[in-house]
Amino acid sequence: MNPVRIGIVGLGKNSRDRHLPGFRAIKAVEIISVCNRSQESTERAAEQFAIPKTFDTWQELICDDDISAVMIGTWPYVHCPITLAALEHGKHVLTEARMASSLVEARRMLDASNAHPELITQVVPSPLGFRAGSRLRQMMSDGYIGELREFVVHGANADFANSDAPLHWRQSAELSGINMLALGILHEALIRWIPDPVKVFASSATFRKDASRPDSVHVLTELPGGARGVYHLSGVVHHGNGFAIELYGTHGTLKYDFTNDRLLAGKSTDSDLNEVDVPIDEQGGWRVEADFVEAIRSGERAALTDFASGVRYMEFTEAVARSARNSAPVNLPLTD
Repeated sequence: MNPVRIGIVGLGKNSRDRHLPGFRAIKAVEIISVCNRSQESTERAAEQFAIPKTFDTWQELICDDDISAVMIGTWPYVHCPITLAALEHGKHVLTEARMASSLVEARRMLDASNAHPELITQVVPSPLGFRAGSRLRQMMSDGYIGELREFVVHGANADFANSDAPLHWRQSAELSGINMLALGILHEALIRWIPDPVKVFASSATFRKDASRPDSVHVLTELPGGARGVYHLSGVVHHGNGFAIELYGTHGTLKYDFTNDRLLAGKSTDSDLNEVDVPIDEQGGWRVEADFVEAIRSGERAALTDFASGVRYMEFTEAVARSARNSAPVNLPLTD
């Protein structure tokens, strides 16, 4: 078993909570080095998590011959330059979501990945729907709901309702890029089960004066077969519906309640939706780090989420941003 030695750029909360324990649970995988935004933060992370090497800049870390892969845990605004440099230096790349700050950057990352087919490139996937996602996909394939007519995407909470709270990085276009609220994470999960849209019409509002990302987003979409979708995203809604996707068809309904991680279903003849029992041996779960390492060792790309899939949701978020900015519908795929 070939050892996989990883350098981490940006050892933030998600990397500490998810990626570090995930990698350390895999045989012959080592966390070799770390680089954070400041020397003080880097040294503190190295001491806390027993990481042997530190670097002052991510450029120095990527040039280190001791590592074979780079985990990018930074905010989206530097995902692209770090990825391009890592691939140029022969490193496999796992980058935190969202994929990049813009569609232009995401496409550059995909082009660089295609130019280095010997290297594994992966975006940390949306974790929504891992547990029962395979069952939902099978029920859709089996025609449980019949022909899809409408769908609704809920993503409303009160995370940014307090205007006196410190500005979150997700409210900054400079740091988070074009993605708005939970648009990317919800849409990425959705397109595992239904086709990509062919048209979007969006409206957004920003209530906090110092925020450069919207606090509220509404999107109407159209699918290739004519089905219509509605997205309601907000960070300023008290007692909102949480995160969920509802799929309405000619014969029934499927709802994935992400907040409580439950899949519910009902036929047109049923009086209500009932939870779908998913046996433990059929349930999915978080295995991002294992998938990344397995892909490196096998040479086969992980199913969730490769750079091509990342570009798909980045194109959608770009279309939403353009539509909201211009108050006009935008057709997909984008031609420019």
